[in-house]
Amino acid sequence: MDLFPKHCVLVVDDDPSIRRLLVVTLRRQGYQTLEACNGREALAAMRAGSPDIVIMDLVMPEVSGWDVLRERAADRSLLRIPMIVVTASNTHKARVDVLEKQVCGVIAKPFDLDTVLTTLRDCLENPSVLAPVAA
Repeated sequence: MDLFPKHCVLVVDDDPSIRRLLVVTLRRQGYQTLEACNGREALAAMRAGSPDIVIMDLVMPEVSGWDVLRERAADRSLLRIPMIVVTASNTHKARVDVLEKQVCGVIAKPFDLDTVLTTLRDCLENPSVLAPVAA
């Protein structure tokens, strides 16, 4: 573990077991974490200005990940926060749609934790570069 605190990661997923798995993994790697179970909570945390990056599922009830991406695109203050999206859709069109929303990483479900950590590191090092879809 690093001697200096790492970035704060907002983990957004309506599935508590996935959210918990990601939070525990990130904390073991020295990251600070925040949690949200839907897009509404995610937007509130993002507007509060606390996360350095967001890992978010696209399909959630109430306010979806797609809704968050649309809201983010309309709010310049939110565009500064890099986003990694997690999706179960493996179609080419879905991947293109996601990348058009100015995200720095796309992780396909099911995912392995090494892929999540690698994508996270890549996005933090170069948040403006759109990353290929990690399978």
